[in-house]
Amino acid sequence: MYLLDTNHSSKLLDGRPDLIRRLASLEDAYISTCVIVQGELRFMVERSERRESNLGRLQTFLRDIEVHAVSPEVADIYGELKNALYARFGPRSRLLRRGTKLDQLGFTDNDLWIAAIAVHNNLTVVSQDSDFARIAEAYPALQWENWLAES
Repeated sequence: MYLLDTNHSSKLLDGRPDLIRRLASLEDAYISTCVIVQGELRFMVERSERRESNLGRLQTFLRDIEVHAVSPEVADIYGELKNALYARFGPRSRLLRRGTKLDQLGFTDNDLWIAAIAVHNNLTVVSQDSDFARIAEAYPALQWENWLAES
């Protein structure tokens, strides 16, 4: 059971053969994504030179895959996750930690939302972004794989 991050989803949309073969080898595995990735992909489409054709490919991709939403339960996990990251990677002093921004720790809010959705739905994040390894270090309930590293 997998949740595709933006980098893997965009490469699938581009028709990358190694990812297509990997998906085919999984046969009946549950493959999904989430609304955060949908938003990032839509932003990429809006900025592309071939907006109309890319929009059509994105709509087809989203029609053929489950897209998980943010729920109150996901929001609770997001809060726990963010706290775990500050505790693990932030300054030891609580006073200094309060003034530290998430990006100073090397994370983005979008990645935390993706991770929270994956944890809530018991999914493995599939991403080329090594930040998910660091998130899993602080929050072991998160599972992640990088299929692009295997190519």
